[in-house]
Amino acid sequence: MTSSLAQIKFGTDGWRAVIAREFTFANLERVAQAYADFLKSEQHASRLVVVGFDRRFLSEHFARHAAEIMTGNGFQVSLFSEPQPTPVISWAVKDLGAIGGIVITASHNPPEFNGFKIKAPWGGSAAPETTEAVEKLVDVSSPIRASLSNNLQPLEGSVDSYKKQLASYLDLDLIKSGRGSVVVDPMHGSGGRWVERILSGGALEVETIRAHRDPLFGGVNPEPIDQNLAELKKRVLEKRALVGVATDGDADRVGAVDESGQTMTMHDVVPLLLLHLARQRKMNGAVVVTISQSVLTKRIATAMGLEIHETPIGFKYIADLMLQKDVLIGAEESGGIGVKGHIPERDGILNSLLFLEAIISAGKTPSEMLADLHREFGEFRFGRRDLHVEVSAGQELVMRLAEQPLSNIAGYNVIGIQTLDGAKLLFDDESWLLFRQSGTEPVLRIYSEATSFKKRDELLDAGESVAIQK
Repeated sequence: MTSSLAQIKFGTDGWRAVIAREFTFANLERVAQAYADFLKSEQHASRLVVVGFDRRFLSEHFARHAAEIMTGNGFQVSLFSEPQPTPVISWAVKDLGAIGGIVITASHNPPEFNGFKIKAPWGGSAAPETTEAVEKLVDVSSPIRASLSNNLQPLEGSVDSYKKQLASYLDLDLIKSGRGSVVVDPMHGSGGRWVERILSGGALEVETIRAHRDPLFGGVNPEPIDQNLAELKKRVLEKRALVGVATDGDADRVGAVDESGQTMTMHDVVPLLLLHLARQRKMNGAVVVTISQSVLTKRIATAMGLEIHETPIGFKYIADLMLQKDVLIGAEESGGIGVKGHIPERDGILNSLLFLEAIISAGKTPSEMLADLHREFGEFRFGRRDLHVEVSAGQELVMRLAEQPLSNIAGYNVIGIQTLDGAKLLFDDESWLLFRQSGTEPVLRIYSEATSFKKRDELLDAGESVAIQK
């Protein structure tokens, strides 16, 4: 199959492909035209489409190309002139009352990828029904492209409005009054110096590393997980910082490193944020987690009488529930978190600041906060392994495990299986092991959360052996 006829398939959040192989200007035109055809059928007062992009190779040029397709189809366009965090672009969609938005980004994927995300009018990820409809419209119409007009609707007002939203949502005075220093790592992505600039002028010292644009992301994938955060861990120790926070390539996900230079997983961060929102801020609402999120988050929600919902992996499922219900927090293992009182969207900038607020409000180090959490709700340890597996082979393995579940693995009896998304093996102490093929890249992910580091590693080792043998 040649690149001009490449199959367009949306994954958990958008269409992503390798630049110059499947992700070409010609294929981008096909996707943008399909989205334009979809929007033409929508009953919406606005004909405005917001277009933004990240710092990946050629992103600004792909974004302009997509904007020209939308213009050719009769839509008014607002095109960002500089790379911006995805949540800023999403905010602009809602702020301007647009019919929808396009973000050229491959988020946390390797540097050779780029992608096309669709944003809904409410400022969040497009619902699965939308992406399915757009997929079906690919190649129904030939692309119509026109030069951009000189009267593009300005976006400075929406950027200022986003900053005001952060200032009203957070206790910035409290955060700025914190003693010591924090290190911020945007991983060369579009998070840039956003956090540092918002916190400027206070007692808290904020240092940003890896702030400049680098389409190769310093040789690592721009995903804020342990193996990619060596620079942040090193700098936190050198500065004796209170904490380090990181955002992914398009700054909609968050990661963290504690004061001892140890990476904190989202199975640490999300429960701490939930406690902060519910106990310190006295907020309430439902808790939404994806199938790979923490047992501890569920235990806290249960203890506080909060309704719990579990979804497949992909923030679009969380966003859908946030639109339907009063949701306090919705979170996924990969660092995407949405909170009540904001747009139904992952926001790495807001959540970096909210985590700093939680730490400074507690008056403790992150490791002390985590120790308190474990004493009250139990100790669970999370890990993940990513294996290079072709999509079809990984899907076949997951299907086989779901249909013919193992009864024992690593010497532990399997008491149940969940197939909401992938194959999740359950154990009698609430430990679990999940196999899931990525929908956007040739990666089989094996996740585990267990009552000790030892059991977690045993389950991950056994899961990797199963994957290799199959």
